[in-house]
This record gives sequence, C-alpha cells and structure tokens, in this order.
Amino acid sequence: MPKTDTSGLTQLGGATALPTSPEEAVLERVPHTHEGERYVARFTAPEFTSLCPMTGQPDFGYLMIDYIPRKWLVESKSLKLFLGSFRNHGAFHEDCSVYIGKRLAELLDPEWLRIGAYWYPRGGIPIDVFWATGPEPRDIWIPEQGVPPYRGRG
Repeated sequence: MPKTDTSGLTQLGGATALPTSPEEAVLERVPHTHEGERYVARFTAPEFTSLCPMTGQPDFGYLMIDYIPRKWLVESKSLKLFLGSFRNHGAFHEDCSVYIGKRLAELLDPEWLRIGAYWYPRGGIPIDVFWATGPEPRDIWIPEQGVPPYRGRG
C-alpha cells in the first residue's frame, strides 16, 4: 500500500490552537494515493456551531460533507479545526454552509463535492442548506445523507 506524503502538513501530530476565524483557518490536503479510483468520502459533523450575526447567540447544525477525490484528500485534523473556527464566527446559516463548501472545493478540486447543512431551529424554523459543485454523478454510489427533517433531530 502506498504511503501518503504528509511532509507538508503543519497541524498534524501536535497541539494546534483553534483558529479564531474561518478566514484564518488553514485547511490542508494530502495526495490521494489511489488516484483514479472513484469513491465517495464522507465527513459528518453533528455538533457544528456558529454564532447568529445579529444576536450573538449560538446556532447549532449537523453537517455532512461528501466528495469524490481526484488528486487530493482533505487532512481531517485541519478540517476539524476549520469547522471549529466557526464557533465564535457570526454569520447566517446559508453563508456558513456555502463558505465551507467553496473552501473545500477550492482546496481539493474534487470531481464532485456536496455539503448538506441541517441547522437546528432558530425562531422555531429549521434552516437546511444544500450546496454542490455540480450535478450528482450517476455512475457511482452516493449514499443519502440520512438526516431526517426536523423532529428533534437526534
């Protein structure tokens, strides 16, 4: 099995402080050692938090990120730190969700990427945001995200 080159990583293998903002967060990638092999990689963040930009109150979401890699894989610790950087960041649900998708798409240049952001209610209304780099490929198995419509989500 080929060994992944991790020589350029700056956050893996040691203590790393949580970035103070998503803009300052460093997303890192590693070479895809199985380039040409098509599959879906999924990251699930069921305890995502950000702040309401108007009230400063916390917002909670359940994020699912699916992508089909080409040459790069996202390094998972950097992704965790990036997502954690939203904890003190004020932005609307739609802005957070699309920003995450765009940052990952820019970093990875995947064949395809989607984010499903299932936000818990604010003012009694859950807001769910879905973003993708393009149409869902038809010739590969892409599992449903499986997050039910709001009924206490859990």
